[in-house]
Amino acid sequence: MPTAGRDSWASRIGIIMAVAGSAIGLGNFLRFPAKAAANGGGAFMIPYLAALLLLGLPLMWVEWTLGRYGGGFGHGTAPGIFHSLWRKNRFIKYFGVIGIFGPLVIFIYYAYIESWTLAYSFFSLTGRLSAVTDQQGMQSFLRGYQGLEANSFFTSIWPAYLFFVVTFFINFTVTWHGIKGGVERVCRIAVPVLFACALILMLRVLTLGTPNPAEPSWSISNGFGFLWNPDFSTLRSGKIWIEAAGQIFFTLSVGIGAILTYASYLSKGDDVTLSGLSATSMNETAEVILGASIIIPAAFVFFGPDNVRAIAESGVFNLGFVTMPLILNQLVFPGFFGFLWFFLLFLAGVTSSVSLVQPAIAFLEDEFQIGRKKAVWIFGSFAFVLCHFPVFLLRHGVVDELDFWGGTFFLVVFATIEVILFAWVFGIHNAWDEMHRGADLRVPVIYKFIIKYVTPLFLLVILSVWLWQEWMPVILMENVGAEDAPYVLGTRIVLALLLTVLGIAVKLAWRRRRARGEDVHAA
Repeated sequence: MPTAGRDSWASRIGIIMAVAGSAIGLGNFLRFPAKAAANGGGAFMIPYLAALLLLGLPLMWVEWTLGRYGGGFGHGTAPGIFHSLWRKNRFIKYFGVIGIFGPLVIFIYYAYIESWTLAYSFFSLTGRLSAVTDQQGMQSFLRGYQGLEANSFFTSIWPAYLFFVVTFFINFTVTWHGIKGGVERVCRIAVPVLFACALILMLRVLTLGTPNPAEPSWSISNGFGFLWNPDFSTLRSGKIWIEAAGQIFFTLSVGIGAILTYASYLSKGDDVTLSGLSATSMNETAEVILGASIIIPAAFVFFGPDNVRAIAESGVFNLGFVTMPLILNQLVFPGFFGFLWFFLLFLAGVTSSVSLVQPAIAFLEDEFQIGRKKAVWIFGSFAFVLCHFPVFLLRHGVVDELDFWGGTFFLVVFATIEVILFAWVFGIHNAWDEMHRGADLRVPVIYKFIIKYVTPLFLLVILSVWLWQEWMPVILMENVGAEDAPYVLGTRIVLALLLTVLGIAVKLAWRRRRARGEDVHAA
């Protein structure tokens, strides 16, 4: 039975909204359309759908099931959940450290990027953003705001720092009020409002027509054609398959550890199959239907086919903070539509970032019996200090380094570990029965085979290919400039220390449990 005093969800729709909110983030509206346009248009959807069916959905069900199972033993994070699955192995709990480390590392830089969307929402409403009329000016506006250069728009980084502090405060105010009173309440409001903003923007894009009479081919229908007409020759490249798999990880928030924590607050008989599918469906609707219908088609209409691929490949920052404002500035009521765009991104960011802080806070609560508010203070103080690295060292590649280790490499490693534990250590028959406990949906039996063989093999191939092709260049920092190398190395040292501290915390937690006479085996 769950440990007395653990938080819980007030309703089924609440956890579905929370998990959907965790998944729906900046990647749905920026990363997906850019990846699709840059990787063969509609052909990208073939490996994308394959990854969704063979990686995304299986891992979503695995994490919902593991989280609920671990919550029944009073564990809301991966160390305890992994220990519950394999009690005879004294080391398995340390592999679960990645499920706390990954979300924390992502949050360190995600909160700062999220604050940009809040700032740009404000700049849109005040008309400051709509006064910028060309690409060079918009890039200068962004660089000045980020503190990368002093210009006529910004003379220091302090406006960005102010919005970062406000954003950080919002995140921890939500977290302070707990699962039911904070996360669930906010997500039940934020997710529908997010969808409403996206729908309004999509309808406005669909009614653009042909704004440039001199270029009648620059129509919205041709814009969708550019995005969705497949270039099947790209399917021969392994890159598109890896990109698609990476997008599925990124968009569904699987392999991070946040869903494990969210699901741990379920009761033993709560459904996980239909709820997991519902959250996945909401995310895919936001990404494939809404996200793909806004920025790339609109860019095609205003900038033409020759520039769209370059726009798609320019990176999510330029796409969202340079290209999109320029497009919206050419509409009637640019301030209103600019606000909708950036407020949509802000809501997507908040619902994702509050999920990233939950594993560490749950670990303090469950394993050290620290009260919720004290746990929030401890983690908040620690995270606030770490967040200053991306704020003030953005120019030196710190964000890219954090994103690689927290949001890419360890994400795949963690997903591989948890699916192998689920299917092979816990046993696929036990896992299947646990998944369907209280289920409102029977998962097709083919997924027994997929979860046991296909998903782990898929993940192991991705890891093996990366290790073969990229490991040494990354370790040796071959693509890092001499000026940035000390900062990148320093970031790696900090991450290694953070991983070590979390490992020591797990050891101490299990020593405390053993002292209380709990069945933890050797620490």
